Amino acid sequence: MNSPPLVASYNGQIRPLEEITLVLNDAGFVFGATVTDLCRTFHGRPFRLPDHLARFRQSARLARVPLLVPDGELHHIVEQVLQHNKNNVPSQVEWLIVLLATPGPLAHVFGQKDLSAQPQPTLIVYAYPLPCWRYAPLVRQGAILKTASVRQIPAASIPPQIKQRSRLHWWIADRSAPPGILALLLDQEGFVTETSTANFAVVRHGCVLTPRREKVLPGVSLAVVEELCQRLGVPWIETDLRPEDCYGATEAWLCSTPYCLAPVAQIDDRALRCPGPLYERIIDRWSADVGLDIRAQVLSNSDI
Repeated sequence: MNSPPLVASYNGQIRPLEEITLVLNDAGFVFGATVTDLCRTFHGRPFRLPDHLARFRQSARLARVPLLVPDGELHHIVEQVLQHNKNNVPSQVEWLIVLLATPGPLAHVFGQKDLSAQPQPTLIVYAYPLPCWRYAPLVRQGAILKTASVRQIPAASIPPQIKQRSRLHWWIADRSAPPGILALLLDQEGFVTETSTANFAVVRHGCVLTPRREKVLPGVSLAVVEELCQRLGVPWIETDLRPEDCYGATEAWLCSTPYCLAPVAQIDDRALRCPGPLYERIIDRWSADVGLDIRAQVLSNSDI
């Protein structure tokens, strides 16, 4: 599929996506002070957008990144960007929507002497068609995870509740793993946390176990899975998990916005049932709630 001409919002102005850049003295580039969020559509409509906006605002607050635009206006910007882009592609295409905020350009980086001047924050919203081809292998075959030697940044240094772009440790961890394998990071005490793009959960003795919420990103998809488990009467427990606790799991999952829920086929050298029966129940219930077969959508559009 050829890439359609896309547009984005840059500080409230609609521009071609290819023209959107951060200037070299933007704090989002100089310090990596960029907070972000990612939302997807179902039937072309944003899914749980208020939850994503709430997380985006929390990230900005915790990262000391000014976010001066109220939620109502953010919602309008998202809808505006979506509508502009929908006009250029087939109606059945689903979208990923990205929000980015930075403190803005820093005058002193270019040698300007007016240090009293406050930077003007940068706010970018853009959207692009959901790249099903990227996620189809996870849904079809299951994820292969390897616990990494790179450790998660301590929460006392950077709160994991911040969804942000200062992700060098994830970059190194993922590229230290063999091709096709995702790094699963441990914290400083050796407990499992998450992957670079997904929350993690295992099923043991009929219960779903996930890392403690204060140690990982508050995933919107993870919250949906928790709600679905509650509706199905499946116990949900937040706890510390060591890798060996996961090796004997009945099944394991990754929860992430683009594909919602994917089974895990292997952790280190231990194979797991993939997909497991509870995964099937959860993804079927989620599909019923949104009115489409989520797995089939990813697999049938894997060339997009």
